[in-house]
Amino acid sequence: MQRSDVLIIGAGPTGLVLALWLSKQGIRVRIVDKASAPGTTSRALAVQARTLELYRQLDLADAVVKNGHRVAAANFWVKGEPVARLPLSRVGEGLTPYAFLEIYPQDEHERLLIDRLETFGITVERDTELTGFEEIGNGISATLRLPDGQQENCEACYLAGCDGARSVVRKTLDTGFPGGTYQQIFYVADVQASGPTFNGELHVDLDEADFLAVFPLASKGRARLIGTVRDERAKQAETLRFEDVSGRAIEHMNVKIEQLNWFSTYRVHHRVADHFRTGRAFLLGDAAHVHSPAGGQGMNTGIGDAINLAWKLAAVLSGGAEAQLLATYETERIAFARKLVATTDRVFTFVTAEGRMADLLRTRLAPFLIPKMASFETSREFLFRTVSQITLNYRGMPLSTGVAGHVHGGDRLPWAHDGEGDNFEPLKCPTWQVHVYGDTSDEMIAWCHEHHLPLHVFDWRPAFESAGLGRNGFYLLRPDTYVAIAETCSDPKVIERYFRDHGIRPFFGKS
Repeated sequence: MQRSDVLIIGAGPTGLVLALWLSKQGIRVRIVDKASAPGTTSRALAVQARTLELYRQLDLADAVVKNGHRVAAANFWVKGEPVARLPLSRVGEGLTPYAFLEIYPQDEHERLLIDRLETFGITVERDTELTGFEEIGNGISATLRLPDGQQENCEACYLAGCDGARSVVRKTLDTGFPGGTYQQIFYVADVQASGPTFNGELHVDLDEADFLAVFPLASKGRARLIGTVRDERAKQAETLRFEDVSGRAIEHMNVKIEQLNWFSTYRVHHRVADHFRTGRAFLLGDAAHVHSPAGGQGMNTGIGDAINLAWKLAAVLSGGAEAQLLATYETERIAFARKLVATTDRVFTFVTAEGRMADLLRTRLAPFLIPKMASFETSREFLFRTVSQITLNYRGMPLSTGVAGHVHGGDRLPWAHDGEGDNFEPLKCPTWQVHVYGDTSDEMIAWCHEHHLPLHVFDWRPAFESAGLGRNGFYLLRPDTYVAIAETCSDPKVIERYFRDHGIRPFFGKS
């Protein structure tokens, strides 16, 4: 009987990133998908800055930036005229190496992940469907339906459900998926076209009628249209054609359609599973949470789930941590998922609300406020921090402790960069490590050396103070680059006690 360390169900970005991270750490994975081939449509578009930061650990960030498209600005239209422009090209400058909005269509994204996974000798098993599983003494026993229709029984230490909103894993676990469905019908169309809105920037129509946005897929000529369908047409969603909904884009935003590559209609759901873990089975990505596409958060959140779980599974499977570490996956990720659903729900409700007051807010107030907000650095920074997910933190959670400077345990390590260097460079290696900004004690140096814990001591510079980092203390960083300990002293016993209390025996895997 074939046995793997982790059996991954679903080969979208979430499952592929989980497989990649685990494979990089020497963990044996098996990844299956019931689809016969990878997706051929663009679907999720935005790759947020936090995802790109984490992709540095997988040597993927440069490839995504090179092959993707940076969006220079967001434009807002009313009554066929652009009324406000929000520059995006440097909106997060000084906060991250990736201070921009990156568009990288999901079909291309998946091909990149698949190619990288194959360098580890792992191939996605297609036309292979999970039909059931159960927990046995030291693992999971699962049944798969193979491409020829035959059944295969296999075993794994753990099972990861990355199989989407209709997750078989979630249904088998009988985990609730509370939430609801928005009443609006959405359509999505990838098109070749020309006109002022096909200039490589993002365009949003705020008119009284249906919501409409134009997302660039290239510097010019190719974009995705996303819009709502109301009135009588919404009752025939299954039979809607592009011709039924394209008139508004043509009239209001001067779009000249040349070729339709893909068209689909759908309803948007907002749900979060009751649990992200049951025993040895985990839920990630759309299997665990679905929400509106507002802000381009969905795929990025699933990738965040994958990396959060991957380092913990790698630690436990390699003997570097007790199984209790795995309980922190749900604690950390379910809190963020619930907050995200609530936030995107408010944004979605605003842009799609009906009625005279809603129309006035969108067409009169929003065009006035957007340029005003864009003129203030603090408001631009707040918007970027939120959408880019760099403010996502695990403060107050079991693996997070202390505060040094303005940085708390559970925070993403702030990026500090000047002409002398980049404090993110050591993070490319996905291991536990200690950062000191300023000076540290001989005891800390000796203890880290003895325990093979990488220690990076940076000479104090103004850039570190600007980033909010504390001087002469230390930060213990998790393999996913979040701060485990923020401490003002330089006593290694604090680290020793932390590892002991959490059942962690640092295992420094392959880099």
